[in-house]
Amino acid sequence: MTAEPLPAWAFPPPGGFTADDLDRIPDLPPHTELIDGSLVFVSPQKYFHSLAVDLLISGLRQAAPKTLRVCREMTVTLNRNNRPEPDVSILRAEAVTAEAHETGFQAADVVLAVEVVSPESETRDRKRKPQLYAEAGIQHFWLVEHGGGRCPVVYVFELDPVTRTYVPTGIHHDRLKLPVPFTIDIDLTEIDRL
Repeated sequence: MTAEPLPAWAFPPPGGFTADDLDRIPDLPPHTELIDGSLVFVSPQKYFHSLAVDLLISGLRQAAPKTLRVCREMTVTLNRNNRPEPDVSILRAEAVTAEAHETGFQAADVVLAVEVVSPESETRDRKRKPQLYAEAGIQHFWLVEHGGGRCPVVYVFELDPVTRTYVPTGIHHDRLKLPVPFTIDIDLTEIDRL
């Protein structure tokens, strides 16, 4: 029995991969991210992850003004070596074309990035990605953790323009009610009905 040869993308180039490489490399697994020049592959997600993303997408789409778009699992180019895929993003409407051919968006077009923490990506979701989003100037960041039962807990952060780091502005258990980046009111306990 002969082993299949590894694909070329299994071997990073000198200096690592770039954000543009994600669009050029054939046959990458779905939802591949680029973090610090390295390809990151997503493992199968737990059902909670899917439910939490669905709940937020539904609530945000109902509340978002026409100047913004709610997006699920699309990469965001932060710089040459970083193109993560937030679970949920709020984008400026002008970043989305009528044809919807985009394979990703620019950090300048992102108003909010949301990460739902997964066991296999805890460190990336809690530490590295927020750091990268803040350095790229994304104004709002939410971190969603698994609370008791199915209910999520949403940690809300805003960018401090002086330090270019996130500062916490709230922890939401049963209801996510915020005035920014637009008026939001999501009943987090509705996850039990999904």
